[in-house]
Amino acid sequence: MESDTDFDPGIDTDARTTTDTDTVWSALAGLDLLDRRLVHALQIDGRAPFSRLAEVLGVSDQTVARRYGRLRREKTVRVLGLADPLRIGLTPWMVRVRCTPDAAGSIGAALARRTDTRWVNLISGGTEISCVTQAAAPGHDDTLLLQKLPRTPRVVQVTAHAMLHMFFGKDLSPVSRSSALTPDEIAALAPPDAPDNPTRGPAGVPTGAPADPVPLGPGDHLMCDALAQDGRTSAAELAAVTGWSQSTVRRRLSELRSAGVLYYDLDFGNGLFRSELRAALWLEVEPARLAEVGAALAEHSEVAFAAATTGATNIYASVSCKDPEALYRYLTGPVAALPGLRRTETAPIHRLLKGPGPYAA
Repeated sequence: MESDTDFDPGIDTDARTTTDTDTVWSALAGLDLLDRRLVHALQIDGRAPFSRLAEVLGVSDQTVARRYGRLRREKTVRVLGLADPLRIGLTPWMVRVRCTPDAAGSIGAALARRTDTRWVNLISGGTEISCVTQAAAPGHDDTLLLQKLPRTPRVVQVTAHAMLHMFFGKDLSPVSRSSALTPDEIAALAPPDAPDNPTRGPAGVPTGAPADPVPLGPGDHLMCDALAQDGRTSAAELAAVTGWSQSTVRRRLSELRSAGVLYYDLDFGNGLFRSELRAALWLEVEPARLAEVGAALAEHSEVAFAAATTGATNIYASVSCKDPEALYRYLTGPVAALPGLRRTETAPIHRLLKGPGPYAA
């Protein structure tokens, strides 16, 4: 370690209302209407061909390609192809790291550089870091992040909560509920190989036994690694990476997506998304009301992500509100009305250090 504030990261250290829509999209600074519509279309299907995007958006293929190329080149928006850890037998963890304020920046930056972390945030006024991590896949380096953090100088406390079930959003994207497109346009963009999970009812509430995890082979891992860097990597490039034929690549992409393993998300450049106030919310709920509360949170327009977890609190949610007064109204209204609620804890998100991708931008 270079100093007592450095943390060794383990790698080389070199159908909502118009009002809701306006609130969400007003935060996307610098994007005109067509850009916002394209971004929303990519949120629905990040791998949709430019021809289909153009048809739905009512512009030419060349316009869509040019717009996306500019957004990607300027690091404004990039499409990521990500694997749902729960569907491949891995357990994601929500980790909270309390540290001294002078160390939060360097420790947070080191966590963001790791390939096994996502959604690294400075919270609680910069005295705490939160991130999502997961156990290594079989056969890979299984050095747990938690083995390093407790020994890091100026770390005061480390807590970890295993995510057991996701009620809404595989990511913590603040635009998950945006509606720059009409309902008909959204329906037209729905991917044909979208997962059809019969074990989930309305709002993601489980109705039966969960599906068995899907095993991934060496070629799958290589393909997923490439898609995590660029979700729109061509079939030809993926074939070169995996050693498969292009037809095999296309078939496997469809299989993994239909099984709920592979999904596509957007990563926004720093400074583009200026949410007025984002916060992490931890709830302690009576176990008998857990599924009911999760289903309710999935319907709240303020919630970008909600999951059941282990720990003293058993639900985590990422929320976005217009301002402190709006957050107050949300906490004292919809949240306070949740059945079986015993305790709440709220931590404002001060700064996003890393988004949904496993690779630092």
